[in-house]
Amino acid sequence: MRKTPAVVVEPKLAVIITCFNYERYVGRAIQSFVDQGSDACEIVVIDDGSTDDSWLVIQRAGIPAFRIPNGGQRAACLYGLSKTRAPFLLFLDADDELLPGALERILSSLDPGVAKLQFCLTCVDSTGTVLADPYPALSAFRGQDRVVNEILRSGVYQTPPTSGNVFRRDVCEILHQCDYDQAVDGVILLAAPFMGDVVSLPDSLGLYRVHGRNDSGLGRIPQAATFERDLRRFRSRLAHLRVLLRKLSPGAALIEPEKTYYFQFLEFCAAILRGSRVGGKSFLGLIRSLLVEPRSLKWKIANALFVAATFAAPVSCAQSLLAFRLSVGRRAVRQILRAPAGISRC
Repeated sequence: MRKTPAVVVEPKLAVIITCFNYERYVGRAIQSFVDQGSDACEIVVIDDGSTDDSWLVIQRAGIPAFRIPNGGQRAACLYGLSKTRAPFLLFLDADDELLPGALERILSSLDPGVAKLQFCLTCVDSTGTVLADPYPALSAFRGQDRVVNEILRSGVYQTPPTSGNVFRRDVCEILHQCDYDQAVDGVILLAAPFMGDVVSLPDSLGLYRVHGRNDSGLGRIPQAATFERDLRRFRSRLAHLRVLLRKLSPGAALIEPEKTYYFQFLEFCAAILRGSRVGGKSFLGLIRSLLVEPRSLKWKIANALFVAATFAAPVSCAQSLLAFRLSVGRRAVRQILRAPAGISRC
């Protein structure tokens, strides 16, 4: 009697976990995938030359894994890209986790017309204690025009950290060109809306762990060097996007980075953290760029008040205001980001 060949299920989504010295967390990240029980997903873990016991933890999990010389997040993600075949990819940081049912929710929203899917993340500390409301506060939508318009006018849009994004494979291929950037959630966040629909889910489908070693600096005392690095990254990413748009959207008018509110606000923060006073001309330019942002009036008023309070305060107080805004606590993240208060702490 002839045996019926086993049916091979082609994966629809690949989860790539990259790890560098996260032995404390990587096992939880892997288990959060395993617990989903999804036959439509594949997983690969890339140990980026860890010097702690991360590789031992990864090996014990019994899932596909590779150990490579340390080369940074982008190199590790590209290696994972080469070891998977699914048409969509989720780069899950080794210190983050997926929540139960996350993959089922994601898979139900994917089709070939989707270039990027995004979802909220719940901020937790090193022990898993919830610190704040899901971040960022995303609305439910699907489309291109809304996000494309925001990018062209302001160079940014509301998007989660790395672990809250799913990309179509052809979008990820752009990472091969990004030798100026070690991060993976850079220009592909900006290019994706020009390559297909963005699907935004208002649900929290993962945990974003804040523990003092985050690349974003979230949860640490703000440092001028972090803002200066982000300024360089932003310039490079917009320059790369400008090149990509010649093919993706010929004739699209992309704003110069120095004219954006995002860039000017980073410069404003870096100056304060260096202990410098911000000049009146720079302050007025920042307010002007804020007022033309494609955001709600409520957002503009709240941020204008915060910027004005920070500008008027003594340098030490202004630094405390920035530390408050960038802190993570039991307040809702949206309140922290909007809050103009905190002068009384100085």
